[in-house]
Amino acid sequence: MARVLVVGSGLAGLIAAVRATDAGHRVTLVTKAALSDSNTRYAQGGIAAALFPDDSVDAHILDTLRAGAGLCDPAAVQVLCEEGPARVRDLIRFGVDFDRDESGITRGLEAAHSRSRVLHAGGDATGAAIETALVATVQERANRAHALGGDQISIHEHTMLVDLVVERGRVTGASLLSADGTTHTVTADAVILATGGAGALYTHTTNPAIATGDGVAAAWRAGATVADVEFYQFHPTALAVPGTPLVSEAVRGEGAVLLSSAGDRFMTAIHPDAELAPRDIVARSIAAQMKAQGGAPVLLDATGLGRELLESRFPTITAACRAAGLDWAVEPIPVAPAAHYWMGGVATDIWGRTSLPGLYAVGEVARTGAHGANRLASNSLLEAAVFADRAVRALGEPEQLPPLFENAEADYSCATDLDIDEEIVAERIIVDGGRVDRAALQQLLWEAAGVHRSGADLTRAAATLAGWTAADRGDATVAELETGNLLDLGRLIVAAALAREESRGAHHRADFPQSRAELAQPHFSRRQAWSARTLVPAGSPVSSQSAPSQPSEAIAC
Repeated sequence: MARVLVVGSGLAGLIAAVRATDAGHRVTLVTKAALSDSNTRYAQGGIAAALFPDDSVDAHILDTLRAGAGLCDPAAVQVLCEEGPARVRDLIRFGVDFDRDESGITRGLEAAHSRSRVLHAGGDATGAAIETALVATVQERANRAHALGGDQISIHEHTMLVDLVVERGRVTGASLLSADGTTHTVTADAVILATGGAGALYTHTTNPAIATGDGVAAAWRAGATVADVEFYQFHPTALAVPGTPLVSEAVRGEGAVLLSSAGDRFMTAIHPDAELAPRDIVARSIAAQMKAQGGAPVLLDATGLGRELLESRFPTITAACRAAGLDWAVEPIPVAPAAHYWMGGVATDIWGRTSLPGLYAVGEVARTGAHGANRLASNSLLEAAVFADRAVRALGEPEQLPPLFENAEADYSCATDLDIDEEIVAERIIVDGGRVDRAALQQLLWEAAGVHRSGADLTRAAATLAGWTAADRGDATVAELETGNLLDLGRLIVAAALAREESRGAHHRADFPQSRAELAQPHFSRRQAWSARTLVPAGSPVSSQSAPSQPSEAIAC
């Protein structure tokens, strides 16, 4: 059995740790904060799966492909939707208590779904319920092993990923920074990255402060291929108060509407689905309306839903409103877009394998191709569960590289850091030599690579980013390491956004406002040439010898 290092303790990391332990592997689980701190904990909307008689896997596939704006990998989408129901049943076995009504499990409708298929727990506390149940499951596995005198799974909180260890083109472990400030290396046969997204790149985000893209940055530095990093999803409705708490899309699914500051409903004139249009359309429409009204937030009117429904169905949002001095049962509340979810990330196949042998990526850190250019609402938790399970099943396969990675070149390369033209070089002279400031970086990304983008703004941002430097990673603090990661990722996003000269999904450029059919393909990039596997789209044929075992549902706790 393998020594497996799992980095991250959201849904993807916890599922990977549990499944790997149950498969007999020796697991080390590390997480930057407390075990229960992750993006998963803050997820409100729910988890989508075709579980009901009036729904089907095919319908879920079509909705996902439609939302992905022509950039989904059909094979990854099929895996996501076909295996999703079994993974939801796993969560139930692990103790997640989804909301119920007289017909069974309650389900809701969210934007761009053609069926009501979104499951919730605790109203709008789905992520917290899932995190709590999985943390308890992992701890139960660890306690059971320790009681028997074994160390099959060990948990290390407040331990940050510094960098991956690569030997002869293979990932063999990771360098970690412990809570006491010491750095040490953990050796592993396989490293599973489950470090989440990078909402901290932006001034306004629904993510917790720990979401600094550590896994993607480390994989990039190690030479792994990343893909589609220009596609960052901005949730249309974050409460426009300090902390930007999320206001779930499910609120609009229940019937809430968006109003201008003058009280006029504006989405009906923009898209036939109005407030339930795909997220990128709603986010851009809100941003445009805010610009037209001098930057003031728009209003979300949920008063028609009634106090009883709002407080029972959305207790987390109700509490956030109350903390801000707002009563959304009697008055519309101010909302604005905020960075929410990264569709791009470390490129993987449909088994979580990356371009570096020994390295796997699952959850938001990964770009599986399932989300395309614009993730369908409530598919994120599902993706984390499905592909974490698949990555663990792939661990037992022979080391022989699958045909999926043979003799293929990446479609796109950003060069070592950034390719910049003479105009950028001239501007770089002004900004060269400065230590990066996180707040300044966040504001720069928000203005240049946020909801609306343009070539001119991206070019200026590239110049500024090229001139900033980060602290030396050898003796940096956690905060300095995080800021260095954000600088690496900011450069990647800006370079990729400049290269994609079209508007598609969550990527919208004022100078290229239309989608271009010839550009409906992923952008792969890697830091430099490595003697590693390279990726082709996951839909390419794979021989039966290279395909890991068929899925099974988890045993009860």
